[in-house]
Amino acid sequence: MSRLQQTEGLTDIQREILSTVRDFVDKEILPVATELEHRDEYPTQIVEGLKELGVFGLMIPEEYGGLGESLLTYALCVEEISRGWMSVSGIINTHFIVAYMLKQHGTQEQKDHFLPKMATGDIRGAFSMSEPGLGSDVSAIRTKAVRSGEEYVINGQKMWLTNGGSSNLVAVLCRTDEGQPEGAPPHRSMTTFLIEKEPGFGPNTKVPGLTVPGKIEKMGYKGVDTTELVLEDVHVPADRVLGGQSGRGFYQMMDGVEVGRVNVAARGCGVARRAFELGVEYAQQRHTFGKPIAQHQAIQFKLAEMATKVEAAHQMMINAARKKDSGQRNDLEAGMAKYLASEYCKEVVEDAFRIHGGYGFSKEYEIERLYREAPMLLIGEGTAEIQKMIIGRRLLEEYRIQG
Repeated sequence: MSRLQQTEGLTDIQREILSTVRDFVDKEILPVATELEHRDEYPTQIVEGLKELGVFGLMIPEEYGGLGESLLTYALCVEEISRGWMSVSGIINTHFIVAYMLKQHGTQEQKDHFLPKMATGDIRGAFSMSEPGLGSDVSAIRTKAVRSGEEYVINGQKMWLTNGGSSNLVAVLCRTDEGQPEGAPPHRSMTTFLIEKEPGFGPNTKVPGLTVPGKIEKMGYKGVDTTELVLEDVHVPADRVLGGQSGRGFYQMMDGVEVGRVNVAARGCGVARRAFELGVEYAQQRHTFGKPIAQHQAIQFKLAEMATKVEAAHQMMINAARKKDSGQRNDLEAGMAKYLASEYCKEVVEDAFRIHGGYGFSKEYEIERLYREAPMLLIGEGTAEIQKMIIGRRLLEEYRIQG
């Protein structure tokens, strides 16, 4: 077990869960991750294994067939899985965010209908806020849902859906203006819709008008499918509005994104630890000037900096998770953790890449894959610049001058 990224105060159950996930990563993910990633192949067998372990229901309450664990437990599992292959954690994360939103905001009927099958992984979730050309400006979304009797008709185009093809439940944020006075802030006229679809690409056989055009080709973060979503006169029953009431979608999505940012921080921690492991191992094997490069002071300094960053990011991540678990607002802590962990991950991966020298550029070495994966964390769940805006605004709220 690694000396780095230890977490104090865990229960016996939490330690047992983490040990099980860690063993699964070592035996089932690490040996095949690079090969699957180079082929951009969906990790079906790995996903089935995680379903058997109960990971898809980790935070779903026991009454719905889940394990009822905390965000901290989930984040530590994501850290371990990302150490093996970050794409696998993406498959779980989007599913988890939808399950979390249902647990926190869904009607009783929605919880009863979706959560038991989400706990087993039979229903797999994706969520959709972003649109082409809008990026992190959620308040500017144009996809619109119009009420028509006991249903809504949705038109628009969504972007960057992780699990867009493989999922069979998508939480989609749309603009709805019903009941809002003229001039009301844009975020008050948004609603989250739960759309059940068939997995796959192209026009959807279950939902007329809904199309998943195909996988977006990416530099890294391969294996997991990232897609667009096109909606042309898609009819959704009114009872599939999350929580049963329109106009609350922005708050529901932001609540989900808060835990999603803890997840992205955990991914950064996992990838950074793996990069450190690869760097410190290679530094002891590679010889220059008659001795292992690990004995050169320049490399020792680099390893010291890498390990310190790995540890610092982990501690900020678990602090953000524990804050959310305690029921407190954690947007400041989650933003800080996501920002720091993603930046440090990029730096640790690059240092490990430098330690490998020319071999780091070869696809035969795992560090090449990590070098392409790390940049996604800089933009996922809000860019570093967005995180700094959130952090700055919250700090000004906390430290506002009185009088």
